Amino acid sequence: MKALLVGEYRDGKLLTSAQELMGFAEKLGAQSSMFIVGSKDQLPAFNGTLYLAEASEYGEFNPDVHKQLLLSVIADEKPDLVVFSHSSYGWDLAPRIAFSLKAAQISEVVDIADGAMVVPVCNAKLRRQVKPNTPVSVITLQAGAFGLSEDASGTPEIKEITGDATGSIAFEGYEAAEAGGVDLSKSEVIVSAGRGIGKPDNMGVIEELAKALGGDFGASRPVVDSEWAEHNRQVGTTGQTVSPKLYVACGISGAIQHLAGMKKSEFIVAVNTDKDAPIGEVADVLVVADLKQFVPVLTEKLKAG
Repeated sequence: MKALLVGEYRDGKLLTSAQELMGFAEKLGAQSSMFIVGSKDQLPAFNGTLYLAEASEYGEFNPDVHKQLLLSVIADEKPDLVVFSHSSYGWDLAPRIAFSLKAAQISEVVDIADGAMVVPVCNAKLRRQVKPNTPVSVITLQAGAFGLSEDASGTPEIKEITGDATGSIAFEGYEAAEAGGVDLSKSEVIVSAGRGIGKPDNMGVIEELAKALGGDFGASRPVVDSEWAEHNRQVGTTGQTVSPKLYVACGISGAIQHLAGMKKSEFIVAVNTDKDAPIGEVADVLVVADLKQFVPVLTEKLKAG
């Protein structure tokens, strides 16, 4: 099987999501090549063919132009899969490519099982396995779902590609998201609540522990979707990405979307009644207990100490 990986270049830098694309190809056992609209100064460590178009000429974001460049590479490579990150770039370009190729598209893939793509459903509460039925298919990968077994290495064989640099969209630049509420990315201690807290009244238990530890409180997406916490408290791919010295996950099962937003924390403590919850795979300490009983006792001990 052949996979064409579509890397991303933003604000003059190659994004590290390219390594996640390589991790997907490694897990699938696919032969891979890569396409990037970027710069020779920012190339991934990669053993394979790298099709490179200069961003200085074709722009970091120009869907009409990038689509035509990528289609020319696809015609040359004839891959079975065209693989994007599930990002703003992938959201925009992947369906354009799928439509042009009359190919199946599978979005937000989080795993591979029995040769099928695993995707979340029902607001990530369930998963299903999907197999495309077209000769070539377009895939987008959920951030943080795949990683390489070893650090990326190697020097790519570069093939420079050219094409028409005109398009119907003019890219003006990047605009930072409006700041609001608390900036958890700057917090050294975060205590986050998951759906395991049971009801909104129990958010106070999480807030009290955060105060006792001198930190801030956060929340998983289900808690925010239930309006038990404000969106600016959400940790995960659709919220904030954080890397505190201490992260305490209370009643959080450990969905890929949440793990991608906090797995770089220096030390992770998880409190969960399920000893097999996925959060335990990244936690330094897993406390198997009912958070409604354990957290108040821990808070009182911290205040007393």
